[in-house]
Amino acid sequence: MSKYRIEGVIVDTKNATKSYEEATRWNGSNHVSRATGSQWHHQTLHRSRRGRYYVERTSQWQGADPGAEFVSPEEAVRWLMVNEHEVPAELSAEAESVSE
Repeated sequence: MSKYRIEGVIVDTKNATKSYEEATRWNGSNHVSRATGSQWHHQTLHRSRRGRYYVERTSQWQGADPGAEFVSPEEAVRWLMVNEHEVPAELSAEAESVSE
């Protein structure tokens, strides 16, 4: 579990009420993240205990620093859809506006 400072707030992934792992696709040689398009860079979407969504970014590259940022409800829905997760009821209105 990790802690990040985002916009003056400390978020701790162990306090997340929900976490969503990225989906991957097999390119014949490696598992590639659907969220990043990379085999090396990864993302996890978390819902904070206050109900805000944030994306945690990690990397397998040596020396790359992990990080996190808050995302809008619309961005959270896009992330969930691209990564093949069911959209929670609390975001259903946003789901209508971001998909066709």
